[in-house]
Amino acid sequence: MTMRQLILNLEAPKPPTLDTFVTGRNAEVLALLMAHSAAPATDLDQRFAYLWGGPGAGKSHLLKALAGRPDARYLDARLLTTTAAIDASLALAPGIMLYLLDNCEQLTPLAQIAAFALFNQVREDGAALITAGSLPPALLALREDLRTRLGWGLIYQVHELSDDEKIEALTRAAELRGLMLSPGVLPYLITHFQRDMRSLSAMVDALDRYSLETQRPITLPLLRSLLQREGDPTA
Repeated sequence: MTMRQLILNLEAPKPPTLDTFVTGRNAEVLALLMAHSAAPATDLDQRFAYLWGGPGAGKSHLLKALAGRPDARYLDARLLTTTAAIDASLALAPGIMLYLLDNCEQLTPLAQIAAFALFNQVREDGAALITAGSLPPALLALREDLRTRLGWGLIYQVHELSDDEKIEALTRAAELRGLMLSPGVLPYLITHFQRDMRSLSAMVDALDRYSLETQRPITLPLLRSLLQREGDPTA
């Protein structure tokens, strides 16, 4: 296996699940979404929720994990840029009881109109709608009526893990797999690579494969070698 293949494998992670979400300070929101994953919500207060947080906090992971429900539909606002895409996506569909709208801050003006209508239709139909964005609803540069709808239900900040929490989670995952990581590997990785858990976990996988291929232990020099081959000049 070439180094390029090792790195390309980082682009094909396993589908996100709620079980693989590292909770950190997000126990309350995870409990809510676990309930949604088990059965459709019936309480009006539970049928609408908005998640907000910075890049890498895990909002998309959570929404995509819920999309595993057979009656769920995941929608990425970044892809709703044409009238055809908006009409096909932001409307009630037979059999769909859970709508998951991600990256709300990037809704186009036309998509905002359709999203406003979807909120009203979902409420009347008895379905549920969970949305996510980078900021609290009141701070989003969207139509006022849509911001109001985004604030209809529960609002949660999804907190990014601290560096210590990331190291603890990665260490625990490595131990469960029987991987031996030398001291300093994970602190260095966190400061010299993408900081979201999905990318960090994928890099640990790549380190494991690289270690097996080169017959070298997972040490700081091995990590630096891998990062240098990927093109990081600071490694």
